Amino acid sequence: MAKRDFYEVLGVQKGASREEIKKAYRQLAIKHHPDRNPESKDAEEKFKEATEAYEILADERKRQAYDQYGMAGLKGMGQPTAQDFSSIFQGFEDIFGDVSGIFDSFFGGGGQRRRSGGRGNGQRGSDLRYDMEIGFLEAAFGVKKEVTYARAERCDVCKGTGADKGSGRKLCPTCGGSGQVRRNSGFFSIASTCPSCNGEGEIIERPCSECRGVGTLRKTRTITITIPAGIEDGKRLSLAGQGDAGANGSHDGDLYVFLKVQPHDCFERDGKDVYCAIPISITQAALGADIQIPTLDDKTVKISVPAGTQNGRILRIRGEGIPELHSTSRRGDMYIKCIVRVPTKINAKTRELLKELAAANGEDAAPRPIPLSDLKQQ
Repeated sequence: MAKRDFYEVLGVQKGASREEIKKAYRQLAIKHHPDRNPESKDAEEKFKEATEAYEILADERKRQAYDQYGMAGLKGMGQPTAQDFSSIFQGFEDIFGDVSGIFDSFFGGGGQRRRSGGRGNGQRGSDLRYDMEIGFLEAAFGVKKEVTYARAERCDVCKGTGADKGSGRKLCPTCGGSGQVRRNSGFFSIASTCPSCNGEGEIIERPCSECRGVGTLRKTRTITITIPAGIEDGKRLSLAGQGDAGANGSHDGDLYVFLKVQPHDCFERDGKDVYCAIPISITQAALGADIQIPTLDDKTVKISVPAGTQNGRILRIRGEGIPELHSTSRRGDMYIKCIVRVPTKINAKTRELLKELAAANGEDAAPRPIPLSDLKQQ
């Protein structure tokens, strides 16, 4: 099968500069490398094709012969010499820098490199999550709660080292302390985590009999946390150092407490403001009245219902809402929706009085629909 034009393979023009050729090859090599596409024969062939194209076009002598005579111009040049291969590998180093670093994130390196002799490279402890339900008023005014959870704590016997008494750690014989092993794949050296030391660079000579070399033990812990006044549903509290213990003396993880606030029977929250509905009689609505309203913190506040109050009217009490988070001196407002209750059972005297009221007001026996715009203004 005839080979494709090398410029076409790399996707560059015939007059492309050396830098353009490098950039084009770099993109193709990363995209089609066999280790990134282990099950794809097509990717492997494209990788080989791109590598061959770069090997020719990156060499000025070969490129000149190819430009003049095509593939026929390369036939008399023989196999690559040691000097040719040196030039090729210098080209790869020029393109990728530390070639293995380019592929670490694809093939096990995780984008990070351990320093040589990984002693003391302890791993930070894992963060933990705890879900907690609290009451509406507890969220509004704050509360202290006990939290009981399981965490990894440092072993008291080995003090978190994982090594038995009189023992210690030594360099991993597999990776020589680097935490990585490398293998060659074509032109590339691919790094992966050492299977013997799991990337630590060290192994324990005699593991601790208590924690079996882990350095930590699973234990139950109970702590008291302070939930601040004004916290909202769905928020989380961060408790530094209360997660799993770190390995080898490293930092402990954090504990995150996620809060779910239970609804209240009568109050609803919107930010710092609270809403509730209060029933009033038709006479209170018509004539106006002073009534006592219960608040969040179990007080009573007197408010005036204006005469002629319609069903659904909203009244406001300033400063009786939710305390502002981290500033309990400032609070939102409390909004009261007036619900006019019509009596369902009335005695004879009440009936007569209502009839007199209806006659005095001249009630409309054929009312017309109220414009929706008027309702929105209420």
